[in-house]
Amino acid sequence: MKIKIDAGGIELVAQLLDTETGRAVWEALPFEGRASVWGDEIYFSIPVNAKPEPGAQDEVAVGDLAYWPPGNAFCLFFGPTPASLSTEPRAASPVNVFGKIEGDATVLKK
Repeated sequence: MKIKIDAGGIELVAQLLDTETGRAVWEALPFEGRASVWGDEIYFSIPVNAKPEPGAQDEVAVGDLAYWPPGNAFCLFFGPTPASLSTEPRAASPVNVFGKIEGDATVLKK
């Protein structure tokens, strides 16, 4: 399941994982939202209501797409966040990783 993401004129392609959250996001497409930024993370609310999955985690990788259950939010990680302990991205609380940006996610720093 591949999707196209348009973030402020930057177009990215991402591969969704075949997980419960990945399928829920796929079925809710298309959607758009007004994004907020938290360090090197872009997030916005989406019309998906998923619960934390087994393996939900707060430490993620650059390029990961994740769902943050407390905010029903779609998160794109492209570098450290205020919760990071080093240079790795870290969510505010555990997220369901449901996809990965293909290519260089750090272009979102623009």
